[in-house]
Amino acid sequence: MSSGGGTRELYLPPERGTILVVDDEANIADLVELYLRKEGFRVLKAGTGEDGLAVAKRERPRLVVLDVGLPGIDGLEVCRRLQADASFGGGSVPVIFLTARDGEIDRILGLEMGADDYLTKPFSPRELVARVKAILRRSESSAPAPELIEVGGAVIDLGRREVRAHLGGRGVPGEAGGRGVPGEAVVVDCTGKEFELLRYLAENRGRALSRQQILDGVWGYGWYGDARTVDVHVAQVRKKLGDAVAITTVRGVGYRLDPHPRGAPPPESPPKPI
Repeated sequence: MSSGGGTRELYLPPERGTILVVDDEANIADLVELYLRKEGFRVLKAGTGEDGLAVAKRERPRLVVLDVGLPGIDGLEVCRRLQADASFGGGSVPVIFLTARDGEIDRILGLEMGADDYLTKPFSPRELVARVKAILRRSESSAPAPELIEVGGAVIDLGRREVRAHLGGRGVPGEAGGRGVPGEAVVVDCTGKEFELLRYLAENRGRALSRQQILDGVWGYGWYGDARTVDVHVAQVRKKLGDAVAITTVRGVGYRLDPHPRGAPPPESPPKPI
């Protein structure tokens, strides 16, 4: 699908919001778009600074990936105008610079123009995606975030880094590993990685995630160990939480955390109109 002024919109649907990629090198823009799409972002692309500014004003992206060496208005000037535009809340749109220049002066100047981060070409697209996510998390940290995630029969307390679940009599409220009242929520003894794994699955509940996506989301993009470590940690979480949560193996893909406890009947569909 094409829109005016040389801007291409290649993906519309998902839930993570819009990222604008402004780069005159189509192969780089296409690669960045591909990796962002995999993570559920809507991606817009522009090949010039003028087009990028127009699209940013119209579409209000969550973040802009911006090449410094653009024809016409360069990336530094585009960033300056974005940060000065009151309609963006005075610099509230995050910017990541891409550049072929590796000089320290360019790096400092770029960051002083209001950019949030800086990558030098050639770069790893997976690292770029990791930085996009990190910046979006930081930019949203000022807004009140939910301290609790409820999924199935479990509650993930982000503030206390604690998991409470209905384990049918295993455990004592506030004390992991004991034996308590059937049906009452108890604290589950999770390691740091098990907590982060459960949190990541819960934040993406209902979505099938590959082992690589889970590794990237929990262990980080710089981790290159055996993907089977995901299987081991999922098995441990399943063992500790029992039927409180339903982590389903998706053949040929990876895992999906379902929003209802294991064994619970699915929610009833609304009656069809007669």
